[in-house]
Amino acid sequence: MAAVMRIKIGIIGGSGLDDPDILEGRTEKHVDTPFGKPSDVLILGKIKNVECVLLARHGRQHTIMPSNVNYRANIWALKDEGCTHLLVTTACGSLREEIQPGHIVLVDQFIDRTTKRIQTFYDGSPTSPPGVCHIPMAVPFCSRTRQVLLEVARDLEVKCHPQGTMVSIEGPRFSSRAESLMLRQWGADVINMTTVPEVVLANEAGLCYASIAMATDYDCWKEHEEAVSGGRGWEGGGNLSSSWFFPVMAPSLLWFLFYPGTSILNSVCVTMGPIKSRQCVCADTCVYV
Repeated sequence: MAAVMRIKIGIIGGSGLDDPDILEGRTEKHVDTPFGKPSDVLILGKIKNVECVLLARHGRQHTIMPSNVNYRANIWALKDEGCTHLLVTTACGSLREEIQPGHIVLVDQFIDRTTKRIQTFYDGSPTSPPGVCHIPMAVPFCSRTRQVLLEVARDLEVKCHPQGTMVSIEGPRFSSRAESLMLRQWGADVINMTTVPEVVLANEAGLCYASIAMATDYDCWKEHEEAVSGGRGWEGGGNLSSSWFFPVMAPSLLWFLFYPGTSILNSVCVTMGPIKSRQCVCADTCVYV
């Protein structure tokens, strides 16, 4: 039987989807990282006896715009806290007729349209790990975790799309109609401002990453529909509260990953501080079994 790891779930909450009440026995922890402070305090607790760490991506008062989120500090802090998996929520716009407002999309691919964001821990700065890491991105989202989330959504009879391509734009502005139509032609299904570089850094850190995207609107491509606006987008994220989704999800994830014969990580291509001393130049790769 393959060895199994004790999992610890990091939850990164997006706009309107970062309610700390989902955790039992909550405590707050202020942390710092070689890349600065994360977006807010880490909130530690449990969901059905599963250890979890919650972090509000934009800060609990939603004061940090997408371009200014310290993604490296966020991922580093969660990794350093012992998280093995990241389950993230994000509000998004739909680029497909069939993905209606209120639907969930379990993202499996991304297109990067950001312009200002550092996407690696290995940037040659004095505080970064030495070396270079060329991380594969063919399969950026953890398929095993996505399957668990899909089963939970089915059990709850939530309308859930099992896959979709997320395009991340720089923001803070929303797309023009021409851009929205172009992104549809590119094959994108949903649009937000935060998946990149978060998913890239999570992979570089050897974390299993899964994204629960909540559609709030049809962006601006669809005629005769109200175009996305800041107020409407943030408000729409509350259509599907995470407060009931995660408590039933976490035990299922725990059982699935601890089932006899499974193992979490086959090999890990990361080396952050005390977590691993081996330095990575990506001679091997991060592979999730």
